[in-house]
Order: sequence, then C-alpha cells, then structure tokens
Amino acid sequence: MSEKKTTLGESGIYDAKTLGAPKVAVLGLQHMFAMFGATILVPILTGLDVSTTLLFAGLGTLLFHFLTKRKVPAFLGSSFAFLGGYFAIAPNKEPELLPYACFGVACAGLLYLLLALLIKLFGTGKVMKFFPPIVTGPIIIAIGLTLSQSAIDSCSSDWLIALVAIVLIIVCNIWGKGMIKIVPIIIGVIGSYLLAAVMGRVDFSSVADAAWVGLPVHFDSTVFWAFKDGNVSLLITSVITIMPIALATIVEHIGDVSAISSTVGKNFIKEPGLHRTLLGDGLATILAALFGAPANTTYGENTGVLSLTKVYDPLVIRVAACFAILFSFCPKFAAIIGCMPAATVGGVSLVLYGMISAVGVRNLVESHCDFSKSRNVIIAALILVLAIGIKFSAAGAISFAVGSVTISLSGLAVGALVGIILNAVLPGKDYVFDEEKPDDTGVNFAVMNKEKEK
Repeated sequence: MSEKKTTLGESGIYDAKTLGAPKVAVLGLQHMFAMFGATILVPILTGLDVSTTLLFAGLGTLLFHFLTKRKVPAFLGSSFAFLGGYFAIAPNKEPELLPYACFGVACAGLLYLLLALLIKLFGTGKVMKFFPPIVTGPIIIAIGLTLSQSAIDSCSSDWLIALVAIVLIIVCNIWGKGMIKIVPIIIGVIGSYLLAAVMGRVDFSSVADAAWVGLPVHFDSTVFWAFKDGNVSLLITSVITIMPIALATIVEHIGDVSAISSTVGKNFIKEPGLHRTLLGDGLATILAALFGAPANTTYGENTGVLSLTKVYDPLVIRVAACFAILFSFCPKFAAIIGCMPAATVGGVSLVLYGMISAVGVRNLVESHCDFSKSRNVIIAALILVLAIGIKFSAAGAISFAVGSVTISLSGLAVGALVGIILNAVLPGKDYVFDEEKPDDTGVNFAVMNKEKEK
C-alpha cells in the first residue's frame, strides 16, 4: 500500500479499482466537473435544454465505451463545432426551430458511420495516411487555442476568483500528495466556488426555485416533433447547412483520439480501432440530436484531466457519465452548477485548454516531425493561422452560398481541410503509418529511412 501511495499521481494508473471505490467516485466527479462548464454552455447558447444535454452526454459516453470495448478513456460532451449550424436554423433560439437543427446534426452523425464502415472495409492505414501528426498535431494545438478566448472572457469577470482556481490546481498537481495530487480540478472548483460564495458573488435564487426531481426529455424539443410539424423545406435546409460541419468534427475526433492515445500511451486507433471510436461518436451524436440534445464529441477537457491526474482507467470516465445521468434528473443540481461563477469555470478551463494544446505539441515532438522541411512548416502554419485567424476574425467563419442556402465553415474546419489537402498533394512525405507497431505516442508514424529507400 505504501508503494502505491508514493507513486500515486506520479506514474500512470491503469486500474483505478486499486485506489478504492471512494477515490474512484471522486475522480469520476472531477471528470464531470471538468466537462460540465463547456457541456452546459452549448445549450445555454443555443436554447437547448441543459438537463437533456447532461442525460445524453452520459448516455452517449456509456454507448461509446460499450462500442469501444471499454478501452478508451474518453468523455463525450457537447460539441461547439455545430454552434454555427444551430444559429443558422434557429438564430434567436426559437424552440420551434431547434428540432430542425437537431435533425441536421443527426444526419451529420451519419457521416461518422460512413467513414467507420470505410475504415472497417479498407483498413485504418488507408485513412490515417491523410491524418499524420503534421496534420493532427497542429489541429490539436488549434483546438486548445481557439477555445482560449472563452476561458479568458470567463476569467475576466473576476480575476481573483479565477486565479484562486488556477493556483489551487497548480499547487495540488505539483506539490500535492496522494489523492490531493490527482483531483486538482475538483479542488480548484470547490475552493474557488466557496470563495465566491463567501464574498457574496453567487446568486443562489435559481437554486431555491428549482425542483429536486424532473424529467430531462421533452417531446416538443425532439426531432420527432419536427417530423410531426412537417416542414420538409426546413428539414432539407438543415441537412445541407449542418452536415458539412461533420468534416471538421471527424478530423477533430481523430485528433482527440490521437491526443488520448498520446496521453495514455496506448494505440487506440489500432485497438479497439478508429472505426469503433467513430461509430461510438457518431451514434452518440445521432441519439443525442434525435432527443433534442447537442451533438456529442470526444472532450479535450477530460483529456487534460487524464494528463494532470495520470489515472487512465476508462472506469473513472464511466463513473462521470453515471453522475451526469443521475444529475440530469435533478434540476436543483443543474441550478447549483448553473450558479457557478463564470470566473471559476474560466480558471479551470484556462488550465485544461492549455493542456490540450500542450498534448498537440507533444504529438509533434514524439512523432519527430521534421520542421526543417518547407512542406511541414507550410502545412502546420496554414492550419494554425486559418483555424485561429478565422475563429477570431470579425465574421468568425467562412460563409458561402449554395443556391439559396448559406453554409458557414468554422476556422477549425477550414484549417483542417486545408491541412489534409496540402498533406495529400505536396511532395516530400517523410513518414509512414504502421498500425502493427504502435509506439508510446499511441499512433505510430515512423520517419522513413531515406537510406533504405535508396
């Protein structure tokens, strides 16, 4: 036992049961807190229901784990990539229009299933050659950096509260011992939240008004209501507008799985296989959208928690999913979390978003990407500049018209597509994907031996 205590938080833990049930429960809560702020932000921005979102984040995560043989420690939360699609169909959060947007999202999930089938039929290598580290690395970096503005904006509401969360996380992770070292996020959240409450900066009136128990699903918010309403033109418009967004989220998924693989040190693209992770993500998105919840996506915030705690057992993610499902039936709990100061969420997000980008850097370093080559510099540069530049531009997206329908692509979508295309057409590839020989980064792209080629 003493040996376990000295190594806790220092080396990777792959069997969380050795920590005991109470610690597993706390670790699960920490993962739930990590995803909570971003997950509920999407329904807040779009007008979708928070409780429904929590329910299908939990159910989607459990479905994902079932389909991936319970091997991948990923949490599926609300995707920000589809915000533009929701805004295009229901610009003012109109409840009668949101089910149509959800239909478009459900159809976008079908593209995941199509790609999963192609990978199953033709092999991972045929797909992964389009997604080497020189593409996925900068995309992972961009994911963290494009999220950074929301973290800073939240921190700006009260930097003192945000700094308390940040300092607590750093202190617990660097100098903490035992359990303290592996639950820095939850300590940062609780400490910052309590300080804000003591200082009178939290309004708990909504908590008093909220019920203890309530159903998280409402029929008039589901896609089935849209079919009943029967506006075929709007259904078609939603599909044309929203489905292309899946091209970016699929690349984001591959980047996230690569990041999780790199963090954990296991090749999840090989086993259980990219086709299974795509299938799980796609089905979870379809299920959530049909019942009026946002699209699901593998969550970088939870990858950041994995990196901080070094507890890699997928069990703790499933515990977090069960907590999300449980609390989705409690409007009062949702109100308590909804009262959490924006600065607390911002402080935690600041650390986690930075961890996402750091994982992207690690991906590039450990795969030995050669930046003395112009092709690699150009690919990485354009991905980063397009993804970040478009995100923070006045428009926030690239829009173009297809007939009477306007389609908007996020900076991440444009950067990812440009990176994939350039990598495919530019000469001088110096890597080869070998799914039979995974390395410690989880995704093995070995640099070619030029002497052997000669």
